[in-house]
Amino acid sequence: MGDSEKMAFRTACFLLVIGSVLIPFISGVNVDSSRFKQFSHIKTKTPAAVQEQAVIDLITRLIGPSYASKFTIIVNASFGFQQDLDTFEYFTNEEDEKLVITSTSGVAAALGFGHFLKYRCSGHVSWSGDQLKIPEPFPVVRSPVKVTSPNRFRYYQNVCTVSYSFAWWNWTRWEREIDWMAINGINLPLAFNGQEAIWQRVYLRMNLTQQELDHHFGGPAFLAWSRMGNIRGWGGPLSSTWHSNQLALQHKILDRMREFGMTPVLPAFAGHVPNGLLRVYPNASVSRLGDWGHFNSTYCCTYLLDPSDSLFQQIGGAFIKELISEFGTNHIYNTDTFNEMTPRSSDPAYLSNASRAVYEGILAGDPDAVWLMQGWLFLDTAFWQPPQVKALLQGVPQGKMIVLDLYAEASPVWQRTESFYGQPFIWCMLHNFGGNIGLYGELTSIATGPINASSAKGSTMIGTGITPEGIEQNDVVYLLMNEMGWRSETVNVSQWLEAYSQRRYGGVNEYAQQAWKLLGRSVYSATFGRGHTHSVIVNKPSLTLKFTEWYEPEDVWEAWDALVMAADTFEMVDPFRYDLVDVTRQSLQLLAITPYNNLVDGYINNSTSAVQAAALQLYEIFTDMDAILSSNQYFLLGGHWLNPAKALATNAQERTLYEYNARIQITLWGPNANIEDYANKMWGGLVSSYYQQRWVLFVSFLLDSISQKVPFDKNKFDAALFDQETKWTLGNELYPDKPAGDTVTIAKMLHGKYRPTTA
Repeated sequence: MGDSEKMAFRTACFLLVIGSVLIPFISGVNVDSSRFKQFSHIKTKTPAAVQEQAVIDLITRLIGPSYASKFTIIVNASFGFQQDLDTFEYFTNEEDEKLVITSTSGVAAALGFGHFLKYRCSGHVSWSGDQLKIPEPFPVVRSPVKVTSPNRFRYYQNVCTVSYSFAWWNWTRWEREIDWMAINGINLPLAFNGQEAIWQRVYLRMNLTQQELDHHFGGPAFLAWSRMGNIRGWGGPLSSTWHSNQLALQHKILDRMREFGMTPVLPAFAGHVPNGLLRVYPNASVSRLGDWGHFNSTYCCTYLLDPSDSLFQQIGGAFIKELISEFGTNHIYNTDTFNEMTPRSSDPAYLSNASRAVYEGILAGDPDAVWLMQGWLFLDTAFWQPPQVKALLQGVPQGKMIVLDLYAEASPVWQRTESFYGQPFIWCMLHNFGGNIGLYGELTSIATGPINASSAKGSTMIGTGITPEGIEQNDVVYLLMNEMGWRSETVNVSQWLEAYSQRRYGGVNEYAQQAWKLLGRSVYSATFGRGHTHSVIVNKPSLTLKFTEWYEPEDVWEAWDALVMAADTFEMVDPFRYDLVDVTRQSLQLLAITPYNNLVDGYINNSTSAVQAAALQLYEIFTDMDAILSSNQYFLLGGHWLNPAKALATNAQERTLYEYNARIQITLWGPNANIEDYANKMWGGLVSSYYQQRWVLFVSFLLDSISQKVPFDKNKFDAALFDQETKWTLGNELYPDKPAGDTVTIAKMLHGKYRPTTA
């Protein structure tokens, strides 16, 4: 049997296994849905025919019109055996041999299509590309496959995602993302675009000036924190064309989400107001919360209108009414009053009144409103003790608030708050901070946590969610979490990863399977909230850096070995090429630790030659990492971030502002290096032009210190580094839109160069 025949045989066996084992495993079971009844009014208004067409259009976009013609989509809200829970079923109709997908909603039908792709076609759709080789002949499903979600909602987004990942998206990118949401069964997505234009209307009618609003709204890359009251005006002002473009984009986003039968979550008033409000209403009860991010008074913290002030409901109601007038509503609204901001009082009565005021402000504009809030603030246990948590939550009628247990995979709040003291909650996986790039995940927690939370005594869990600060990294983590929204049993991670690698690459390959086995037991086996992904590459240079991994580096290097061995088989598969870049990058990140330690030792020993030798090794790793990153479209500073920012501009002034927003967010973050490197990214172009140059400067200071026989002056270095970094943020150098070099060729070359040194 030849290699091609062996591959075909293995693939056929794999499809048989998928069909006979994994499909029943994912199927839904009977669930007590009484906890979902309180949201029975949250229903799509989109006609079934529109939802059906939306799914056909999605299928056409993904696999083409000829394959789309092989499907029949039927949306029937009464389909299924559990009221208020989404269900899909598919089978091949013997009359016309079409695959019939019947579902309760367009989202459920799209998920049914995604399920068919995974488990009948071994297909894969991800942020890092697709693998969609449809088998020939087209798969026939005679025994119906039926799945019911065990929970009411599948939520998506963190309020920070809009800035760390979505800031520069156009409709083309949004359309792709909404398709991704639908095919993963997400039915409760955040929809925050364009809200500043609505706020501008409300405040101008209250006689605030445009100048006062320009000092209030943040810039495009910092809107998330402006909305939460953490900062004001930083990165702005917003132009009139920004407002009009975002309004138009939001209409497209909402239209498409609703076409699928989703429930978009709109913004609401949390109490943060422009300081110009005090000019118009000098007697308003307004305070400023504490410092956030060490911003100075120019940019730090918007003003908070006291919940007891009559203006609170007036502003909250006016905003909701204007929002509904522009966009319509699905009756769920998100807002967060005290996100990373300490309330001025810990008195339970104050906190209860505060949450009641927020809800009543929403209610003033929509009598059917439900308030959805992030539970991130409750991780601050120094302030949020049980009386304070209970007071805030119970200031809102039970069932009129949904709490996102935002970081449940690492620090679940539901366990220590008696399931949020009766308020419904959604078990969420946060996973990522700042959009950092690095291999990391807590797969076991993800595979078990939602099931344990839902089945706990007295549980008020009504859904699952993914709430990353930044996306487009670690696909495996998010695809497993999305599946947990439809599973009623825990998952065997090892078996799931084996099937995942086969779908992602489009075939059975022992080296690919070995790679994922190694990654599963190393980088994806974290059992605690690790936080940020920091490395020598993106860390601010220092003599005191410490790098302690939770896994054996050798496992990553052996995974690198395995992927290189699999490269000839899968070299044309986009997700494989992405993973080859990512694992090569992670391997180089680990390799950089040794020359860094040698650099420090050389300085301590006053050895110029040792410092120079270590520095050359370190620079070489930077250069090589930049080369492998620059070979892939998903890792380009220019194509992925800077150029999309500039493309949104309508004039030179906007172009300069948007590029500055984009550059400073991923580096210094704030004007005085506030939260520096929080949103670090290992991207081609950024590694060489920014991160490597920091180490070049650092080494020059070390060598000067040795030659002059004086201690390293950290303060002097920090000042010089800040000047260098600031110059980069103000630059306008061009970075490529297109990859340079061949990923497989470069990865093999680097593997041959570095791997012998670790063996």
